[in-house]
Amino acid sequence: MDGKSKFQDVSIAPMHTAEHILNQTMVRMFGCPRSRNAHIERKKSKCDYQLDTCPTDAQIAEIEAKVNEVISMHLPVTVEFVPRSEAASIVDLSKLPEDVSETLRIVRVGDYDACACIGAHVGNTSEIGRFRITSHDFADGRWRVRFRLE
Repeated sequence: MDGKSKFQDVSIAPMHTAEHILNQTMVRMFGCPRSRNAHIERKKSKCDYQLDTCPTDAQIAEIEAKVNEVISMHLPVTVEFVPRSEAASIVDLSKLPEDVSETLRIVRVGDYDACACIGAHVGNTSEIGRFRITSHDFADGRWRVRFRLE
């Protein structure tokens, strides 16, 4: 990848943007932090969430439905650069390395999500496709969800 971050790969832009929507959906539904461990690929991806219990089948269906609802809203995906001191009031900075720049790149998915991120994203959620959870497992407070776009 010529020294670039995997998340800067334009071919994964739809999946990476879907990950942002999934993260915000999990935060809103379960009050958990954003995924601390994600593996994003063009064809399939996975995210890990810290939860007390495994989501029920009904909750998993609700997660999938909510992510697809947000995608179907055709929200603009925008980028802005803000001073780190201002970013702290917009996004969670706990995942950032200590030596991060004083100016942060904030990616917004409409009014639904905002996250400090260096990756490639689509310009509008209409470019993502349909989100589908393909499998999941739960162990020791970690819920791993695998998903794809169709």
